[in-house]
This record gives sequence, C-alpha cells and structure tokens, in this order.
Amino acid sequence: MQFYQDERVALFIDGANLYATAKTLGFDIDYKRLLGFFRKRSRLLRAIYYTALLDDAEYSPIKPLIDWLDYNGYRVVTKPAKEFTDSLGRRKIKGNMDIELAIDVMQLADSLDHIVLFSGDGDFRSLVAAVQAKGRRVTVVSTLTTRPPMVADDLRRQTDQFIDLADLRDEIGRDPAEREQRQRERYVAPPPKESFEDFADI
Repeated sequence: MQFYQDERVALFIDGANLYATAKTLGFDIDYKRLLGFFRKRSRLLRAIYYTALLDDAEYSPIKPLIDWLDYNGYRVVTKPAKEFTDSLGRRKIKGNMDIELAIDVMQLADSLDHIVLFSGDGDFRSLVAAVQAKGRRVTVVSTLTTRPPMVADDLRRQTDQFIDLADLRDEIGRDPAEREQRQRERYVAPPPKESFEDFADI
C-alpha cells in the first residue's frame, strides 16, 4: 500500500459497511489503532464515521461506540433510521448514509491529497471518479476474501488503490483476548462508556 508522510489524508467510513465487512472476516475493529495506522503513514486531517441511528430506541448498542469516537479523534455523522415492514411482513431498517458521505468528500476534496473510503458499495464508483477528476488519489478499503466479495468490482477497478481489510487485521484488529475479557466483565459490572461493545450497525 502506498501512502506518503506529507500527504493530506481523510478517512470516510461507511459505518454499516465496515462493521458488516469486519464481522464477515471474523474480527472487531480497534478504532484507536485504526487512527494510529494512518497517522504513522500520512498527515491525517480528518476521520469521519457515518451511521444511522434509531431515535426511538431506549438504548442502542452502537451508542457507546459513537460516544467514544466523538471524543477520540473522529467526527461522527448520524441521522435517524427509518423502520418499516416489507411485503413479507419482515421488520426492516433503512438508514443509508451515502449522500452525507458523498457531500463531505466533495466539499473536502480540494483540501486533501488522498481520500480513503471504507466501503465496498458500488454506488460510490461515480464519487471516486469525480474526486479523481480533481486530481486526488482514492483508496478503497473492503475485502475480496469473502464469497461473494464485499467490494463491488466496478468500485475496485475505479479506485487508485485497493486495500483488503483482511490484510489489516493485525494492524487495526482488536485483540480477541480483550474481547473475551470484556464479555466476562459484562456479567460482573456495567461496561465503561468508552468501551467498544459489540453492536449491530444499521
């Protein structure tokens, strides 16, 4: 993977997509290590995490993560998720953040050299092309190791650089022993606010 120390970089994280990808690969993201990984390799200016939240829920398991990110170097962009019932009577939740992410990328592109997109969503192909037309480099982080792959083929072809999330496991993954310890502690005392609890993203 190619990064430069003087390169102005921003991370744009599709929270639901990254969570699903990491879960499929069988590991949890350590968001502190994630920031450290890119800070060592570039001038990291922004790290923005996008997710939808159910407003009417008394407690959302993702809220401890959102709170931690907010206080630890990330900007968090949220919007209310919509709950509906599909034609088969199944409860579904709709909370697409693509527009919010795309607007931020275009607004910040002129102040950046390199954009890192954590998503495999093929809908972002035209966004990547538009940013490249401004002379910016784009890296996409997703995975090809699952069947089917989590990254759309046209998005992977469009990007300047593709990083497989599976290859970052040792760099940004949470220690499995830490997860087991936290699960044991959960039965003894409530988890601290800043902990990374398992969550179901939307």
